[in-house]
Amino acid sequence: MFDRSRLVIRPLSERQHDLSIDRLLPLDAVPEPLPQASQEALEVLGRRLVEARERCAARLMLMGAHVIRAGVARQLIDMMERGLLTHLAFNGAGPIHDYELARIGATCESVARYIRSGEFGLWRETGELNDVVTAGAAKGWGMGETIGRHIAESDYPYKATSVLAAAVRLGVRVTVHVGIGYDILHEHPNFDPKATAEASYRDFLTICDTVSQLEGGVALCCGSAVMGPEVYLKALSMARNVAHQEGRRIARFTTAAFDLLPLEGDLRREAPRQDPRYYYRPWKTVLVRTVADGGESFYVRGDHRHTIPQLRLMALDAEASAADRSGR
Repeated sequence: MFDRSRLVIRPLSERQHDLSIDRLLPLDAVPEPLPQASQEALEVLGRRLVEARERCAARLMLMGAHVIRAGVARQLIDMMERGLLTHLAFNGAGPIHDYELARIGATCESVARYIRSGEFGLWRETGELNDVVTAGAAKGWGMGETIGRHIAESDYPYKATSVLAAAVRLGVRVTVHVGIGYDILHEHPNFDPKATAEASYRDFLTICDTVSQLEGGVALCCGSAVMGPEVYLKALSMARNVAHQEGRRIARFTTAAFDLLPLEGDLRREAPRQDPRYYYRPWKTVLVRTVADGGESFYVRGDHRHTIPQLRLMALDAEASAADRSGR
């Protein structure tokens, strides 16, 4: 096996970063207009989030790392503070970006540049996150809670805009779903696969519990073509297994996929097997198969920098309309 002790690990101060904290959108930023179909979908989704909050049903967002890189941390934090999101589920890379932004105010490196010299991912302060995860696993914590606690209790200068720290502060579930070998943390000599697997599996069981509360709720898959749909699919099967034994159904809920791919036609039917899009999991899993018994799904096409702020605004509009109706 490869000898990790031979690796040269450099400090983050020597890395050129592609993204700085300055790129985070202000909370009052006005997002760019979206295509009509996406805008109409977001109006419904904003209303469904508010309705799910009233029902105390799950409001789950699964996300790839680019959601953090898109600079929408303030919007996500505000949605958590308003109770519009009860669970954030990340892939393994998302928390790395959140941690680096909180610690040094910058993240992202040029893969094209650093892969040539064999430096990609091998940065000292980033690797220290492995020790954090190992310590948290020993305490019985999940990976998301561990990283969120660490950032929240640190003296990092930019922790106020950390999504994971905010989730811990607000009591919002935050989970990390790791594939071994996917993330730069796994390159480092101090990576403990047992600790990471244990902590991430705890997070999987946590998301299973959230999905068991999805009747009348909302599940959003944002920029995740594999992790989001696959983790959600297994969690839903486990939750439905127990629900059926108890005489309950988990069927009437809302799902949405947020992505950039141009999907056309009837998205309530999966693409035929001879169509390459058949293998695009957000379509067949999030939009079709898991809502076939009474749910409703939507596809939102656009950059997360535009769609997430729009989703928040639509939810605020729904809140205001509900307040007006109750006032009358």
